[in-house]
Amino acid sequence: MHLPLFPGFLSGNQLKILALLAMTCDHAGLLLLPQYPILRGIGRLAFPIFAWFIAEGCRYTKNRGRYFFMIAVLALFCQAVSFLYAGSLYQTILVTFSISILWIFAVDRAQRLGTWGAWWIAGSVGGVSFFLSEILPLWVRGSGFAIDYGFWGIFFPLAVWLAEGYWSRLAAAALVLAVLSLSDGVLIQWFSLFALFPLALYNGQRGTWNLKYLFYIYYPLHLVVLHLLK
Repeated sequence: MHLPLFPGFLSGNQLKILALLAMTCDHAGLLLLPQYPILRGIGRLAFPIFAWFIAEGCRYTKNRGRYFFMIAVLALFCQAVSFLYAGSLYQTILVTFSISILWIFAVDRAQRLGTWGAWWIAGSVGGVSFFLSEILPLWVRGSGFAIDYGFWGIFFPLAVWLAEGYWSRLAAAALVLAVLSLSDGVLIQWFSLFALFPLALYNGQRGTWNLKYLFYIYYPLHLVVLHLLK
């Protein structure tokens, strides 16, 4: 149940639009305007908000297969765009979120079944996540391969999903973001903690407009446009 300390007035759609704007600033700063680092700082707001709603999506989706499929297919498309236009093996945030979704569903299944086999699968997904995000990039150093936001980026939605109660979820988000910022070792990453302020004003509602497909379309479209402008 959503029990805000302050009266929540931001819907899920409004928060996602804020994240889209922050993400656009981030990618514009990366690809077009590297001389303006403030754009990258603003961009740090995007990941925590999107990751929060990945956890929300896993919690409330009525069709888990379709939810994962849409994110995974979009991830593959964006990877193709990134490779074709930039020759990059760096994995986009949608790859990170696809792994997060698999891990959440595996843990949820283990909690429901309570069997050793189910927990072994959930643990294996976590182990593979760590390997792909932290070990494999070291083995293929120089190739450019990496998982966006690393292991802690994968773990963030799971931590929010596991937390019971709204403020526990915010606390989990803050803790993971702090660990992520420390492990990243880049000062600008600490700007991601500012995303907790708009998340604290979330009213627990999706919003009156159905903008789900806007978010799926905008991500690859803005990448194509920015790469063309570059």
